Amino acid sequence: MRYRLELVLRPAEGALLRVLGTAERRGFTPLAIAGEQPPDGGDWRVQLTVRGQRPPEPLQRQIEQLHDCLSVEIAPCP
Repeated sequence: MRYRLELVLRPAEGALLRVLGTAERRGFTPLAIAGEQPPDGGDWRVQLTVRGQRPPEPLQRQIEQLHDCLSVEIAPCP
């Protein structure tokens, strides 16, 4: 099943790598990444599409524990 993660991350070196690593260690395959940083240099808004057979809630909890992550929302992809 495919899921879309809506992330808000602090702009820190390695923040996105930590999110990707966490997703892969939990058995999810990253398929697409899109993101932007507001012109004022604020927090990053990232959309990550992943595929996996496991339920997404444990992944959400693990990503929420990352220091650079401010919020995570998960929705199934059509």
